[in-house]
Amino acid sequence: MRSESQPRLLAVMAHPDDESFGVGGTLALYAQRGVEVYLICATRGEVGDVEDSLLQGYDDVAMLREHELRCAAGILGLKEVYFLDYRDSGMSGSADNRHPKALAAAPLQEVAAHVTAIMRKIRPQVVITFDPYGGYGHPDHIAIQRACADAFHAAGNPQSYADGLDPYQPQKLYYHTFPRGATRMLVRMMPLFGKNPRRFGRNEDIDLVEVASQNFPIHARINVSKALDAKERASACHSSQNSAPGGGFVNWIFRLFSRYEAYMRAYPPVNERIREKDLFEGVSFER
Repeated sequence: MRSESQPRLLAVMAHPDDESFGVGGTLALYAQRGVEVYLICATRGEVGDVEDSLLQGYDDVAMLREHELRCAAGILGLKEVYFLDYRDSGMSGSADNRHPKALAAAPLQEVAAHVTAIMRKIRPQVVITFDPYGGYGHPDHIAIQRACADAFHAAGNPQSYADGLDPYQPQKLYYHTFPRGATRMLVRMMPLFGKNPRRFGRNEDIDLVEVASQNFPIHARINVSKALDAKERASACHSSQNSAPGGGFVNWIFRLFSRYEAYMRAYPPVNERIREKDLFEGVSFER
């Protein structure tokens, strides 16, 4: 039986690099504080475009991207990484959405059952995942977010997804959300640099105008200043995903907002304006 006095944090993500580019500061910060930090990664990012030169020594894109994730996990200080072995679904509307093993095509309850089993095994007090829009609308982000939310509430119910493991109810669930101030600034400024905010990213398939229109409340802002170096080094492990267009201007915008990572608290429900500085605020270690 795992000690209830040991703080544990579980991040539930979709692809290799999600753990670094988005919540990397949070994961590294809590690992530095002695928290056991775990990651569920639903796919191996098979659909991501990769330069041929980077594939030397690897059988395929999935093997390369798993290697990149394990490099990042070591730098962030993750205790363990769990893969769910679904396939990357690609962006919305692509043929990859319909692949038989695509995460976005998998039944919600099937995915949630896998996540529930890992929650019961790890017994984290705090769980983090994407916001309901998946950050920028990626089908896999949305799929794993829904499965994680379902699993969070099912894990403590012995009648839900019975798997022979003892039921265990995590105490807090957070949704990571991008700072909308940075996104809206990008939308306004990109046309001045000849860039189309509706065609952002490596493959120009991210609509920043739509991303900026999403509005989730922020209940926790985590100061990750002490972990930024680890986040940057972990992000550098993902060399196959590190050549997004935008140059110095885009990088400057994100650095401007990089000191904090923002979260909506999904559970316990929030009925008033709050601003937490610690995801473990109010967590009981005597349960």
